[in-house]
Amino acid sequence: MSSIDPEEIALAQRCLKGDEVAVRTFIGRFQDLVFAICLKMLSHREDAEDVAQETLLRSIRHLGGWDQVRPLKPWVMAITVNRCRTALERRSKLPSQNELAIDLAAERRDHSRLQQQEIDVAEELQLALAELRDDYRAVFVMFHQQELSYEEIAEVLDRPIGTVKIWLHRARAQLADWLRERGVVCEVES
Repeated sequence: MSSIDPEEIALAQRCLKGDEVAVRTFIGRFQDLVFAICLKMLSHREDAEDVAQETLLRSIRHLGGWDQVRPLKPWVMAITVNRCRTALERRSKLPSQNELAIDLAAERRDHSRLQQQEIDVAEELQLALAELRDDYRAVFVMFHQQELSYEEIAEVLDRPIGTVKIWLHRARAQLADWLRERGVVCEVES
């Protein structure tokens, strides 16, 4: 676990007192991280922007519930992942949006099959990430893109480290299979 930063505690206390400068500082510190996670988990820019904004506001409103003996970043990331899960659940309950997402995914797959040579690995990886189970995607993004340790991810998701390792392994395997099927040559570390 990371050491506690006294500056984080002071920032949180100032935010709770309504200090606008502190609130802007808090948002500036976490907005890129929150948006990156939202974009990777939701695969839709507008949804990611909405959920990121909601996450930051919720984080600020609930700073009083933050356990100050723990680092602030994993706490914010946990809220982010939970907000993304909620957004994905809402999305899955709306048939018209779900059908549109399926149609778009099918169109992307058809398009990529026709022009596979022109699509780079990053785009293929984004398509593959969208196909992963939510938990696998969250672990993959936090480990590989946010560079969190197994321990930090376990703390964010409130899961045992063993579960995090299994989910990461399965995510990598599924991504590798997807990329192989799509003709993208890759070596995946286990």
